[in-house]
Amino acid sequence: MKLSKNSRPADSLEAVKRRFKLSPAKAVVIFLAVIFCIYLAIGLYSGLCIRYYTVDSEKINANIRIVLVTDLHSCKYGEGQSELISAVKEQDPDIIVLAGDIFDDLRPNDNTKIFLQGISCVCPCFYVTGNHEFRVDENTFEENMDTLESLGVTVLSGEAIQAEINGVSLNICGVDDPEGAKGFAYQLESVAKQADPKLFTLLLSHRPERFDSYVGYGFDLALCGHAHGGQWRVPFLINGVYAPDQGLFPKYAGGLYQSGGTTMIVSRGLARENVPIPRIYDRPEVVVIDIT
Repeated sequence: MKLSKNSRPADSLEAVKRRFKLSPAKAVVIFLAVIFCIYLAIGLYSGLCIRYYTVDSEKINANIRIVLVTDLHSCKYGEGQSELISAVKEQDPDIIVLAGDIFDDLRPNDNTKIFLQGISCVCPCFYVTGNHEFRVDENTFEENMDTLESLGVTVLSGEAIQAEINGVSLNICGVDDPEGAKGFAYQLESVAKQADPKLFTLLLSHRPERFDSYVGYGFDLALCGHAHGGQWRVPFLINGVYAPDQGLFPKYAGGLYQSGGTTMIVSRGLARENVPIPRIYDRPEVVVIDIT
C-alpha cells in the first residue's frame, strides 16, 4: 500500500508530537529544575550590600553612626577600591571600625592599602587584628601595622580608650585575635577594667564565638566578623552552613545577638574571590550601626 504525498507531513508531525510529549511527572521535574537554577543563580550574586542596625542605649544622648568593616582579605571592589570606599563614605560615619582580617596572608595587600588610604581621612578609624593578620612573618606583620599607623588608624591591642564622638564620651576597647594573642582572656579582662562603667562601652573583637565571654564582662556592644556569614545560607531557614571555629550551622554566622545586657553584631564580611567555595545567599556586606 502506497501512502499519498499529502499524508507524509501529517504523519511526521504526529510522530514529532509523540516524541516530545511530556508526562506530567517530567514536566514537574523540568519546572523544578528551572526554578532551582534561577534560585542558585540569584544566590551566587556577590555584589556588595549595606546592612543597617540600630542599638538603643540610655548611656547615649546623641546619635553615633558606626561603619563596621571586616574580613576584606585584600579583595578587590572596583578600580582603586572605588566601590567599597564610596559605599563607606556614603554612610557618613562618625567612626569606622575594622574588626580583623583586613589584611591577608596569601594575597598581595595592595587592595587593602588602597582601601585604608581611601577611608582613613573620612573619620576616626579603629582596628583590631584577625587570625589571618598573624599568619605572616614578623616583618610583614610589622609592615602592616606601620601602614595603619602611618594613616592615623588607631590599633587597639588589649587597650581601651575614651573617645568623644558627637559630644558623647564612650569607651572603645579592642582585643587581638586569639591566634596571635596568647593572652586573649587577659586582654579581655584588662580592657574591661580600663573602661569607665558609666559610659557606653564598645568592644572590637574578631571572634563572635566568644560571645559568652563578652557578656560576662558587661560590654554594651561587641562588633565582630570571622564567620563569613556561614558561607552558604538558605533565606529564612538556615543562617549559615559553616563558619571557622564554629563548625556546621554556626550559632553566630551573621546578624544581631543579645544576651545579659550585651548586644553583639556580626558582619558577614567582604571576602569573596579568595574563598575556596562561592558564597550562596551570603552577599559581602558593609555594616552600619546607629547607636541612639
